[in-house]
Amino acid sequence: MRPKLFDTVIVGGLLAGLLDILDAFIITRLNGGTPTRVLQFIASGVLGNGAFQGGVPAAALGLALHFFIALSAATAYFLIARQLSAAIRHPWIAGPAFGVALYFVMNLVVLPLAGFRGGLPAAPSALLNGLAIHALGVGLPIAWLASRSARR
Repeated sequence: MRPKLFDTVIVGGLLAGLLDILDAFIITRLNGGTPTRVLQFIASGVLGNGAFQGGVPAAALGLALHFFIALSAATAYFLIARQLSAAIRHPWIAGPAFGVALYFVMNLVVLPLAGFRGGLPAAPSALLNGLAIHALGVGLPIAWLASRSARR
């Protein structure tokens, strides 16, 4: 059984990206921020601090970058699932495990390489939210779609 590229990468990546960005928007809004600021923060990985003065164009770049990252994560899962059949047979385990691993890679490797302060959040609620959204909102949908497509 092999996962289908479109279902896993495109549908899974877009769904994971949507769930992840909605979570970021909600958490940011609860803390008094705006969705535009979230997207500008993402764009600041490429534009630096100028992203915060970049308005809607910088936010649009941030949204594009966010979905590029989500599609890249789905591509990684697709490639793993083609080699590791357990990723297809057990999506309810493999997906959340992949999402949690992705969370640690993003926070401990990718963000520091992009020039951001790396590490895990100090607030337990932020850590739990990050782990939960990556396990259930990123890894699980990608894995479930990969598994479903492979079984068709």
